[in-house]
Amino acid sequence: MSPSIRSMVVPVSDLDAAKTIYTALFGAPHTDQPGYVGYSVDGFEVGLNPHGDVPEGPVTFTDVDDLDAVRDSLIAAGATERGAPREVAPGVRVCVLADADGNAFGLRG
Repeated sequence: MSPSIRSMVVPVSDLDAAKTIYTALFGAPHTDQPGYVGYSVDGFEVGLNPHGDVPEGPVTFTDVDDLDAVRDSLIAAGATERGAPREVAPGVRVCVLADADGNAFGLRG
């Protein structure tokens, strides 16, 4: 699989208020939990995270085959780690890095 961007997670301070707005835009969420609300937009995942860093803003996640290997190569290339790899669902791990200007981006594998 070549890397592809298939999801974006939006940090929110008020999950219920955000859910009302995004549901008006995208329709009913496919996942509606206290820690995550997810919408499928033509196969692209838009998630609301009440535990995210609101000032940082939304983070796009690139799907990769080997999260650890890609993470290591990006750190070697100059990226910095914002969030270590962690499991967010069975068999799904994510991490957040930043580029040289501090822009956050995520990996999902």
